[in-house]
Amino acid sequence: MSSKTIFMPDDVHAYLVGHAVRETAVQRRLRAATRRIPGAGMQIAPEQGALMQILVRLLGAKRYLEIGTFTGYSALCVALAMPPGGRLTCCDVSEEWTSMARRYWRKAGVASKIRLRLAPALETLDALLGERHAGRYDLAFIDADKENYLNYFERCMQLVRRGGLIAIDNTLWSGRVVDRRRQDVDTRAIRAFNLRLRRDPRIHVALVPIGDGLTLAYKR
Repeated sequence: MSSKTIFMPDDVHAYLVGHAVRETAVQRRLRAATRRIPGAGMQIAPEQGALMQILVRLLGAKRYLEIGTFTGYSALCVALAMPPGGRLTCCDVSEEWTSMARRYWRKAGVASKIRLRLAPALETLDALLGERHAGRYDLAFIDADKENYLNYFERCMQLVRRGGLIAIDNTLWSGRVVDRRRQDVDTRAIRAFNLRLRRDPRIHVALVPIGDGLTLAYKR
C-alpha cells in the first residue's frame, strides 16, 4: 500500500509528479480528499495512475475490470483515458468509500462509463463468468485482499481476452516480501503469488517498481 513509489525520496517523487504526471483538477482533488481519511495509503500513487492510462491507450482498451476500488482514483484514471464507449466494472464491498468514488466520478463526467458492483469480489467475478463475459475484458486491475490474489487472478485469466493485460498491485509490499521475519498471512500470500506468476506459462510477466510494486501479466 503506498500513495507514492516506495523507497523514492520525497523530493524526487515531487519532481516526478510535477514533471511527468498530467492530472485533471478532479484527480488532484480526489487524491487530496483521500489523504484525509483512514487507510489513505490504499490509494495508488499518481505516477501509477499515469502508467495505467498509458496502458489503456496502448491496449486500445474499451473494457476494464477492477477488483478493489476504494475511493475511486484508479478507476477515474482509467475512465478518463478510455474512449467515450469505454466501460468499467468495479468490484468493492465498501459503500462508504465507494460513495466518495461516485461523487468524484460524477464531477469528472465519467460516471456513466462505470458500473460499481458492491459484493465480495469472487461472487461478482463468478457472476460475470456466468453472464458469459469470459474473454471480454481488455485490462484488469487487482488491488484487494492479498489472501485471494491467486483466486482473483485465475478469474481474471478467464475474463480477460488473449493479448489483454492483468495488473496486480502491492507485489513488493513495502519490501516486506524479502524480510523473512515477516510471516503474516498477507506477506506470505504475496510471496506465493509472485512465485506462482513467475512460473506461469500462460503469461508474459514483469514486476514494475512503481507505487508498491505493480506486476503486469500479459495473457498469451
